[in-house]
Amino acid sequence: MALPAFQVAATIGDVVERTRAVLDEVLVVDDGSTDGTAEAARRAGAEVHVLPRNRGKGSALRAATRALVDRGVDAVVTLDTDGQHLPEEIPRLLREAERGTDLVLGTREHLFGGMTALRRTGNAWSTWAISRFAGQDVPDAQTGFRVYSRRLILEIGLADGRFETESAIVVRACRRGLRVTCVPVQLAHVNGLASSHFRPLPDGFRIAGAVIAARWKEMPWTRRRS
Repeated sequence: MALPAFQVAATIGDVVERTRAVLDEVLVVDDGSTDGTAEAARRAGAEVHVLPRNRGKGSALRAATRALVDRGVDAVVTLDTDGQHLPEEIPRLLREAERGTDLVLGTREHLFGGMTALRRTGNAWSTWAISRFAGQDVPDAQTGFRVYSRRLILEIGLADGRFETESAIVVRACRRGLRVTCVPVQLAHVNGLASSHFRPLPDGFRIAGAVIAARWKEMPWTRRRS
């Protein structure tokens, strides 16, 4: 289990405890938090790696997946640590992964109607655009609730970056012919803006650039092993 974390001291303990009730191995990568996130995660029983400075969600995910794959795991589960995802739904995603799926997405498209107009519009646009670049319909390419297979991590990996990393890996996986499937999930809170570090304009442009690059260019993903 890989939990990227940044400034979530108020929620990380509960997320870790509920996740440990489902999975034994929980690795938190603290992306340079200054609010006691790492300490709260350790108290809850997680193994914690701390990045020396904030580098972005993609970088935290990359560090976590590398560490876990090096230990020989067959798959890595990820979810957001702000409390919106329900760790109790992890077994549903794992059952799909056991069918040979390389990337399982815990999708929220059935809940978009409960989001603010701005976020709903942003999700609708990104869903359409990323699906076109990926070459298959992906109803929620920005969800952080996922299962990555060992094969996907070794063949494609996750690049350093911020929120754009998760969108780009969907495009790369689809274009490489890896199996990508979706499992609808519920959320503890639908809108999520209060706890999110997502910045619509700069991160939106980052996502657009990363998705275009993932479709048309061979990116240096293999540098992950250096």
